[in-house]
Amino acid sequence: QVQLVESGGGLVQPGGSLRLSCTASGFTFASYAMGWYRQAPGKERELVATINSGGSITTYADVVKGRFTISRDNAKNTVYLQMNSLKPEDTGVYYCNALATYYWGKGTLVTVSS
Repeated sequence: QVQLVESGGGLVQPGGSLRLSCTASGFTFASYAMGWYRQAPGKERELVATINSGGSITTYADVVKGRFTISRDNAKNTVYLQMNSLKPEDTGVYYCNALATYYWGKGTLVTVSS
């Protein structure tokens, strides 16, 4: 069965950092582009970052460029999101997704607050 499990969320102060992980099983992880999405309370889900299957091409939403970095380790079936210089507006539930599929994790909550 396909599973995507996010971890690494928590409470952090503005300006702080977190590293999210998403570990996959049940499909050929190395064949899929991956993405991180987030959803704040009362707002639509938005795409944060993507990475191609080989890890050489990445994209970012404008609001996180220069602060967030997506990466992957295909040997570990894991995709990461390094988040630096966090702002309160980064608060939300972060989800990983195998792009162009219905493969979603259940999310990990990130709260940026003083």
